[in-house]
Amino acid sequence: MTFLKILAALAVVYAALVAVLYAVQDRLLFPADLAVQSGTPVPPDAPRLELTTPDGQTLHGVRLAPPAAPVTDRLIILAFGGNAWNAEDAAVYLYNLYPQAEVVAFHYRGYAPSTGRASVDKLIADAPLIYDKAREDAETQGGSPRIIAAGFSIGSGVAVHLARERKLDGLILVTPFDSLAELAKVHFPWIPAAALLKNPMRNAELLKGLDVPTALIAAEHDEIIPRERSSMMRGAAKRMVYSRTIKGVGHNDIYESQDFANAMREALAAVEGAWQAEP
Repeated sequence: MTFLKILAALAVVYAALVAVLYAVQDRLLFPADLAVQSGTPVPPDAPRLELTTPDGQTLHGVRLAPPAAPVTDRLIILAFGGNAWNAEDAAVYLYNLYPQAEVVAFHYRGYAPSTGRASVDKLIADAPLIYDKAREDAETQGGSPRIIAAGFSIGSGVAVHLARERKLDGLILVTPFDSLAELAKVHFPWIPAAALLKNPMRNAELLKGLDVPTALIAAEHDEIIPRERSSMMRGAAKRMVYSRTIKGVGHNDIYESQDFANAMREALAAVEGAWQAEP
């Protein structure tokens, strides 16, 4: 009887822990307090952007553009950072890589100064609003811009979901994963993670049906997103135009690698090359 009581007590503790993890999964996935601006500040004259979501939240963003941005043939990069990224850091980083392009980045909801609370569903729902804002602002100045989504880590999933809802001219996916459910199994093998997720974020399934030039960059020693999870995205992509694994780096220090910076430029060139090959 004592043994059975111990088993029953352990089962209760296990159930309670699983329930807590289910309840706090959004906070675990989106540690908004860590997303403080830490890199080079955006120029003080950079346009600040703002939009209101259908549920009344306010999202804040920034646009960085070349001094003489063309009215026609504009290239816009939409940045979707990782779960601890600050949008302004993401914008500056991409603009330094692509000074010929406009870069638009919004703070995820719940990431100051944006209001609300982040969740997978909300970030996916907000992405088309960001796209529409960027396109409408560009079209008011004339011309029809080319728009590429660059997604990093969990932001890669947001970018893929956006490609299902809006016409994108390219995807650049950095350390992406095939499914949040599969990734959860890696990090929490002792719980039914896939069943507990509010949104399993099945990125590879979506990517299979997308006719979008896609570039993918992974880290050889990624301790957060194992290489096999990124490799599943390679196999799923319908129009993979560039694929590279950066050697000797992990999930976070990949951004310090010159090889990665070179790969990012090559990725954009490959996406643009796919446009030229279109009939």
